[in-house]
Amino acid sequence: MADRRMSIGRVFSRAFGTIGAHPALMFGISFLFGALPGVLLNLLLPSNQRTQVAEFNAANIVLSLAVGIAAIGFSIIAQGALVRVTVAHSDGEPVAFGDAALAGLRKIVPLFVLVLLMAVAIGFASLLLIVPGIILYVMWSVAAPVLVAENSGIFGAMRRSAQLTKGARWSIFGLQLILLLVMYTIIAVAGIVAIFAAGGIQNFAAAQTAGPSVIPILLSTVFNTVSITFAAAIQTALYVELRDWKDGPATAALGDIFG
Repeated sequence: MADRRMSIGRVFSRAFGTIGAHPALMFGISFLFGALPGVLLNLLLPSNQRTQVAEFNAANIVLSLAVGIAAIGFSIIAQGALVRVTVAHSDGEPVAFGDAALAGLRKIVPLFVLVLLMAVAIGFASLLLIVPGIILYVMWSVAAPVLVAENSGIFGAMRRSAQLTKGARWSIFGLQLILLLVMYTIIAVAGIVAIFAAGGIQNFAAAQTAGPSVIPILLSTVFNTVSITFAAAIQTALYVELRDWKDGPATAALGDIFG
């Protein structure tokens, strides 16, 4: 085990360093595989569903499920690709768009199953008591990067994440609270900007009821692109920090891992 402690400062430094070194690649992946598909898929829904007044018929239910699954699939590709870029940068290896996208595509099914299992387990634990749900969330907080970076399999990724986070879970919990606060702040700012651009809250509400408009779509696209990028970069940077803390810096070639 490396003779140092896990550092939140290094996590942020590594995440921002990756984004700063590969801005077009990181934001491009988030836009193409995350934000853009989300907007396009949302436009496929009937306007009454976008405004939360859904008609409960079979066609709308099937369409909603299909759109939801497709959106999750694209977001998983984005996550896998961003993990690839962040790990490669952290280990001093070059990475191209095609290589990163392929990493996300290869892991789309296991990542989907992993996310589903974690959501069910954390949700069930939270129903019993909120604390067990938080514990599981923190314990498995780097399972997705482990699955992509180490080819460990679904349950192997969950075990490996539990092993990596042991001894640092209070720090990880603090990191997640910081991210949550930042995310809600950004959402609030985006909402205020959207209301101001619409000319007031009444005009904004009327525009939402009437259907999609340019400014909310643009704001949503920008917000989703930025949030996907930073969330994936920080999550993966956390994995690298924990991996280096527990195992020492990686020495194996990334080609052996992702090949």
